Amino acid sequence: MINLIHGAVEVERTAAGLLPHRLPAWARAQCPDAQLAMAESQPSGVRLSFQTAATSIELDTLPTKRAYVGMATRPDGVYDLHINGKLARQLSAPGGKIMKIDLTAGTSAIEPGATQTLHFTDLPDGDKTIDIWLPHDETTELVDLRANAAITPLNATGKRKWLHHGSSISAGSNAASPSGIWPVVAAGLAGVDLLNLGLSGNALLDPFTARTMRDLPADLISVKLGINLVNTDLLRLRAFAPAVHGFLDTIRDGHPTTPLLVISPLYCPIHEETPGPCLFDAGALSEGRLLFRAVGKQSEVRQGKLTLRVIREQLQAIIKQRQATDPNIHYLDGARLYGPDDNTRLPLPDALHPDAATHQLIGERFHESGFLARR
Repeated sequence: MINLIHGAVEVERTAAGLLPHRLPAWARAQCPDAQLAMAESQPSGVRLSFQTAATSIELDTLPTKRAYVGMATRPDGVYDLHINGKLARQLSAPGGKIMKIDLTAGTSAIEPGATQTLHFTDLPDGDKTIDIWLPHDETTELVDLRANAAITPLNATGKRKWLHHGSSISAGSNAASPSGIWPVVAAGLAGVDLLNLGLSGNALLDPFTARTMRDLPADLISVKLGINLVNTDLLRLRAFAPAVHGFLDTIRDGHPTTPLLVISPLYCPIHEETPGPCLFDAGALSEGRLLFRAVGKQSEVRQGKLTLRVIREQLQAIIKQRQATDPNIHYLDGARLYGPDDNTRLPLPDALHPDAATHQLIGERFHESGFLARR
């Protein structure tokens, strides 16, 4: 089955089966952070792709669910089955492991669980290309794949490879299904092959992420930067520009002329003028709701704290400077993908992440930006 997995950087053999990773082992070892480990093992953009004439397909998986103490049970992750590029079936695996997370205490623990079987039945006759998109927000170990006809790995498609890095929004937070997250929407519209390094909470200019991107094949590269730097309160203004330059320099070491797009943050009211950190709203948590709030002070911007407005200004200036010697680097204002007017019509449900309809909108607008049409 390993030769059917697309969209992963590396595949680990576990006691249960195959675990797709979106960062290599050497990179994971450089940052033994629980949030990063969870984010990169969630298979956003990862799919099983093959050709078959089967009318019935069974997939055995061992998912790891997240359960937040004091909050309603999260919906099960969704597996999207596409036939010849079109969504045909959606299923979920109801059981599996459970990661219990206590946001107040900052602790987590995993309870064991059993393998689950998904039955995709009554598929149309004849040869077809199947893509099974794995849940974008649910760590998934692949145990077995069976069908009532031969399964053949895909031949080379000739599609251009799009390598993207971003935050939880790029990973798909609050989207309804894995093929509905905005990078997958945009990739489908443009007919490109996506490798999604959207890492929830971890678009932090980490050198190991830049080196990973440097070493991966790509015909198009994009990086969406800013929101995690603000909501973690990780950098100050003095360190921001050198860190961005260093991140881009490393990517350019492996891709000196590949079209490279830097995307600034989407509009997010809580952080437009107010710096981080961003914390869970305790009152909302006590009511079983997830809501974020910025707890920095606007006066701290004078001391070098970052806001989304500051980051947009800085990124635009950085890319303009680099364009003097790099004609293949480009800038896109994230507020063009989701701006103040959109927020009025489609507000962020938890004050930080877009909903399913907004993911569709962002994907369509990104496609319309024309970047994925570049050669």
